[in-house]
Amino acid sequence: MALSVPGYSPNFKKPPEVVRLRRKRPRDRAAVSEPALRRAALAAGLPLRPFPTAGGGGGAPTAARRNPFARLDNRPRVAADPREEPAVGQQEAAGPLLDSNQENNLMWEEALHERTTATELPQTQHILSESDTASSGSTELPVDWSIKARLLFTSSQPFTWADHLKAQEEAQGLLQHCRATEVNLPPSIQDPKLCSELRCAFQQTLVYWLHPAFSWLPLFPRIGAERKMAGKTSPWSNDETLQHILMSDWSVSFTSLYNLLKTKLCPYFYVCTYQFTVLFRAAGLAGSDVVTALISPTTRGLREAMKNEGIEFSLPLIEESGHKKKVHGTTLGHEEEQAFSDEDEEESFSWLEEMGVQDKIKKPDIISIKLRKEKHEVQMDHRPESVVLVKGVNTFTLLNFLISCKSLVATSGAQAGLPPTLLSPVAFRGATMQMLKARSVNVKTQALSGYRDQFSLEITGPIMPHTLHSVTRLLKSSQRGSFSAGLFPHEPTAVFNACLPLDKELDKEVALKDLANCGLHPKTLEQLTQIPLLGKSSLRNVEMSDYIFNWRS
Repeated sequence: MALSVPGYSPNFKKPPEVVRLRRKRPRDRAAVSEPALRRAALAAGLPLRPFPTAGGGGGAPTAARRNPFARLDNRPRVAADPREEPAVGQQEAAGPLLDSNQENNLMWEEALHERTTATELPQTQHILSESDTASSGSTELPVDWSIKARLLFTSSQPFTWADHLKAQEEAQGLLQHCRATEVNLPPSIQDPKLCSELRCAFQQTLVYWLHPAFSWLPLFPRIGAERKMAGKTSPWSNDETLQHILMSDWSVSFTSLYNLLKTKLCPYFYVCTYQFTVLFRAAGLAGSDVVTALISPTTRGLREAMKNEGIEFSLPLIEESGHKKKVHGTTLGHEEEQAFSDEDEEESFSWLEEMGVQDKIKKPDIISIKLRKEKHEVQMDHRPESVVLVKGVNTFTLLNFLISCKSLVATSGAQAGLPPTLLSPVAFRGATMQMLKARSVNVKTQALSGYRDQFSLEITGPIMPHTLHSVTRLLKSSQRGSFSAGLFPHEPTAVFNACLPLDKELDKEVALKDLANCGLHPKTLEQLTQIPLLGKSSLRNVEMSDYIFNWRS
């Protein structure tokens, strides 16, 4: 009867017939690829599901199983613990059976790809690299010389005690800072909100000293701060007379800070320029018995300028990695190392003369060798490995060099004509007292039994090493020995945690006695005398539980 219909085409097939024809073609190829797909699924951690049998279309019905693509967008979260993964061969809830092996294979390939991109990649971000370190538990944190831009503390105990200080408490905290009053709190405070001593000590901890100071202009960080400073008023940018006055005042403040450091009345301070940061440390800190200065990052041009000024310096990270040569057990200086390297180049071709083929081999000329060395020096520019160490009397030469260095101040852009930022834990000539910003937040977080209170305390600003130690000491008492912290460092300063070569072992008792009047708490000062252990890293996560620290860098 279908043949009598006008326009009927004999090639037309009903939909069921089309499906049956397509099912017959790929069956043999699917049988070959199924084992490989099952092995790939097993390697990816996917639960195995039975494939339709090769003889399948009209045979006995196969047990229904769930379509793996039924809820791709709302798939349950993958458990972090490997023990919570479904066991091999475990079958999920029943679902519709796929009619075609070809369609099934295609879906499994897409499932493997999605499982890899959605699950494996985020997990690898939490794996510690070779440069990362973690602790197994300690009552004290390692010393961290990087400047932090932000601290975020979380705890099951409220931080309401840190808010809305009374006028008397604020004034008392400022007075305690100026007089370097030593505050010792009990291990646990029952009601921190009512503890006036805690609130005053917290105010004391937030104080730092800054030069220059302009309320409308952010002066930290300086590296990469063009966007934050763009559009801000800077009347000195095109006024040479005003620039000269600013630099003159800055030189006086810089010299004042160095004199305080040399007499051990200031423990350390930072010089933050738009290109690099300098950390000056007093004798007795970081395991050194002399004044030290670290500069990071540096360039070949800066290092050459320092060398021309007669400043002796070293590259501690390059020397640690084995690039610095030793002859008969004696460590070579920078110039001696260069001369020795030149001799190596000459002697490396002596074996050709012994074989009599020196004329047939083209020997690199002196210019080529020099260009190759210069290329190696330039490659480490702006990297952590370019950190420079200056020790002893050379730090005073460095002071004069920085004061007269024209490239210390930007000549264009948002920072044009603006002197570098001086940061110090103690007062100095021309400095302005500043306060770190602190605020507490209470939120509800979801837990297994419902919702629970989660309390947080955020501190922002140029957070120096002594501040980090002082705040954790206060929280140890106020939060009853249990809190967590996320630390966000100013990355160019993380390399200040590099372990430095020491000429002799430091007598810590003598160092602590000499630095007793530097304005820091004895416990904080004791931590700063430790030899740095973090290398090129800095503290990223800190957790205290039962008065024991665990940390990750």
